[in-house]
Amino acid sequence: MVTRTMKKQSLTRLAITVIAIAVAAYLVGLARWRIDLTQDKLYTLQPVTREYLEGLTDTIKLDIYLDGDMPLGFKRLQRSLRELLDEFRVVAGRHLQYAFIDPQKLGANPKQRNELLKRLQQQGIEPTSVQQRSPDGALSQQVMYPGLIMRSRSKALPINLLRNNPALSGDENLNQSAQNLEFALMDGIMRLCSDSLPKLAFIHGHGELDEYQTGDIERALLDYFDVYRIAPNGDLDALNGFTAAIVAGPTQPMPEADKLVLDQFIMRGGRVLWLVSPVSVSTDSLSTGATTMAMENEHNLGDMLFRYGARLNPMLLQDLQCAVIPVNVAPEGQQSKFVPAPWVYYPLMVAPADNPITRNLNLIQGKFVSPIDTVGGNPLIQKQVLLRTSAYSNMFQVPVFVSLAEINREPNQREFRHAHVPVAVLLQGQFTSAFRNRPLGRFNHQRPFSFAEQSVPTKMVVVADASIISNDVQRRPSGAYVMPLGYDRYTQQTYGNKDFVLNAMKYLTDDEGLMALRARDFKLRLLDRKRIAASRLRWQLLNMLLPPALLLLGGGIWLWIRHRRYAR
Repeated sequence: MVTRTMKKQSLTRLAITVIAIAVAAYLVGLARWRIDLTQDKLYTLQPVTREYLEGLTDTIKLDIYLDGDMPLGFKRLQRSLRELLDEFRVVAGRHLQYAFIDPQKLGANPKQRNELLKRLQQQGIEPTSVQQRSPDGALSQQVMYPGLIMRSRSKALPINLLRNNPALSGDENLNQSAQNLEFALMDGIMRLCSDSLPKLAFIHGHGELDEYQTGDIERALLDYFDVYRIAPNGDLDALNGFTAAIVAGPTQPMPEADKLVLDQFIMRGGRVLWLVSPVSVSTDSLSTGATTMAMENEHNLGDMLFRYGARLNPMLLQDLQCAVIPVNVAPEGQQSKFVPAPWVYYPLMVAPADNPITRNLNLIQGKFVSPIDTVGGNPLIQKQVLLRTSAYSNMFQVPVFVSLAEINREPNQREFRHAHVPVAVLLQGQFTSAFRNRPLGRFNHQRPFSFAEQSVPTKMVVVADASIISNDVQRRPSGAYVMPLGYDRYTQQTYGNKDFVLNAMKYLTDDEGLMALRARDFKLRLLDRKRIAASRLRWQLLNMLLPPALLLLGGGIWLWIRHRRYAR
């Protein structure tokens, strides 16, 4: 009787324990506790990401072409993307759907697959060719499509996941791509869900770069802005409704009335990207092999920018870290033969890694660049250098002669004694009007206006080189052909000019804090390939033999303990 009662009590306790564990597991599942124990907080979404995903109302679908037989580095990128999207879906729920697709399995036959892959490229997904080494040491080429198509009900948007900086190794590029995933996805989602775009004005009327010279960057900016070309003509309402403006390469003095229009635009919170060359050099004279004179560019913007906190110096920089220029090496009277030669007047500028605008950018190519200084003691203005020359730079006061004959002279490194000269700066805060304490009646405004002496918090970028935004233009009988911005056809390399301008404009107009996602830093922890190859057999044997050995040892100890306990 006692035994039956004890058995009944034991079964009751067991049932209560099982029910309690099930209820606790259910409640814990409802709470959805998620703890990120990684050092770099790989699985922690930034506040701007979480806030936007929580407010999603449209359903976003992602077709990701990153699956199948891939090199190890791309598998790591795939895993990082999958883990990030899992975190996205925890917040966004049913509003986010995604699928990984093997591009080599598209279509029912090779012909159909090739057509689908071609269509994928036409949609904007850039293929990349990678080398893969088989276990027997043979090398093979594999074409990858590391990108995705993001879709909503009415739009489709291509996003390339691989950042390809030629100055970095493959592993470093893949690591930077993984760092950029959250920004790339959120940038795409925000563009896809946006009903309207902010308005951007290219200022013209003062000898600025024309629509062909800025054609490539204007096409890229159309993904983020409604782009217009505006001539102020002294009209204070000319920039009403615009969020930002670009002043790209004025070569004529800007009238005070137009300067007032830009000044009051800034005072109302407008953001401006200034690309102003303090020095003017005739490249047409250089192309014929003649000597030309570098002169000060009379743009009439120096006093205005000085009041905001930046001084453009009418000096000409040289840099041993430079791009190339084609030079005719054929003897006189023979057919021209052009070869690329380093040209110290075309510096390749370095972008710091601690700013969202310039992080993970390739070198920036400039042409006839000048130095820039930050000035003024306004505590309301924050200043940060965005572009610098290398550690071996030189500078000259203008006017100065410039000749292609300098290519034949070996540079004397002792003359390049200036290091890391600033070329571009970011200014943000509350600016004082450049027209404060100045009479305004002489501008003959037809109506009264409310003059603002102090700006609301805003931002601007000042670059002492207009060529950064200018693409090459090839004139053909069929018309003008716009070359990609930053592409050097002599070295077949694309510099970071386009990314720099795009990032600058995104940062200037970013009120949500999206650009802060570009500042995330994941440490690159790579294995030593030589040590792996040397100790491969040892680690294989260790992984195969150690687990069963530990099991046998544990089982033997347990049997010995049972034997000692119950053998008595």
